Amino acid sequence: MEINGMEVELDLRYSEMHLSEGIMKALAQKGFSQATPVQAGAIPCFKDWKDVIAKAPTGSGKTFAFGIPMVEHTDPEGTAVTGLILAPTRELALQIQDELRQLCAFLPGIRVACLYGGQPIDRQINLLKKHPQIVVATPGRLMDHMKRRTVRLDKVETVVLDEADRMLDMGFIKDVTRILKQIPHRRNLGMFSATISREVMDISWVYQRDPVEIVVRPVQEDRPQIHQYRIKVDRGGKVDLLIAILEKEQLDRVIVFCNTKNTTDRLTGLLQMKGVSAQCIHGDLGQKVREKVLSTFRAGQLRVLVATDVAARGLDIDDVDAVINYDIPEEGEYYVHRIGRTGRAKHQGAAYNLISSVTDDVRLDGILRNNKYDITTITL
Repeated sequence: MEINGMEVELDLRYSEMHLSEGIMKALAQKGFSQATPVQAGAIPCFKDWKDVIAKAPTGSGKTFAFGIPMVEHTDPEGTAVTGLILAPTRELALQIQDELRQLCAFLPGIRVACLYGGQPIDRQINLLKKHPQIVVATPGRLMDHMKRRTVRLDKVETVVLDEADRMLDMGFIKDVTRILKQIPHRRNLGMFSATISREVMDISWVYQRDPVEIVVRPVQEDRPQIHQYRIKVDRGGKVDLLIAILEKEQLDRVIVFCNTKNTTDRLTGLLQMKGVSAQCIHGDLGQKVREKVLSTFRAGQLRVLVATDVAARGLDIDDVDAVINYDIPEEGEYYVHRIGRTGRAKHQGAAYNLISSVTDDVRLDGILRNNKYDITTITL
């Protein structure tokens, strides 16, 4: 791991980080004792109110890296919003809320609210009337509440941009900058992401003050153990090959990625016709439908989840057996996030890439080369 450009080795247990009794009980309840590298680097800095910009692989514990110090700074008797976390998607915002509530299991006075589009705004207004100290929000819905004056940010001390690169890529940069301008007296700003784009650096240069730069490289031990495979197939045989992979490898919980919503819908229908338990999520589906599908998948009642990149960003499901790239993504960054859905929580995972054209081959080779990934070519 690097901190401010210098290579460092941090091996910290939570018991060495001077955390409160409530946080320690919550971590023990989850069976956690050892901080991940990004947590070991970020938590002490955040506790000291320093700005942080952290780049770490998907699944490396970024939520607790900013969540633990944010909860530690929160006054259980307070009635104003003092912590704000911005996330690019509804799914990620809800997951962050769930993880923060787990951290607050023994701190009953701390309240967390989640604001996102697709849910009736009146319900969220009622939540805000209960005076949460921490708000997790997507930028667009937070802007709606700010315009309605249903949320006040004048007491916010800490702001976090989670999955900052994706948030800015999705066109939220104007909303993010407007929000930051409404919080001129914040004490620190954290930016956490798996990749650091030029847009992320632009935000850092304008809004952060001497940030601590933390880089956890995927070559370290916390890199997910993911075996990657390339399988060549005629375009018309991709569905049958996908099913063959499921059966031969005895995969019970799989995420299949497609590049477009239309392909996602069509593939889901074809799998269902062939007797495979499958559902899909993408941006055109209503929020309640997406939440129900994800809940079913998490509960182990669904074998295959078919998804687009945006819809699946930040999914935190620990026991996914494998990821299958039905389509090779157009950007290497998407590939990194896709395969990061498996091999989590120290489990081994697998990523299968279905190659049906020369373009697929060239694109995959470039991604592997840029990320220094190894891959095995197999046939079924």
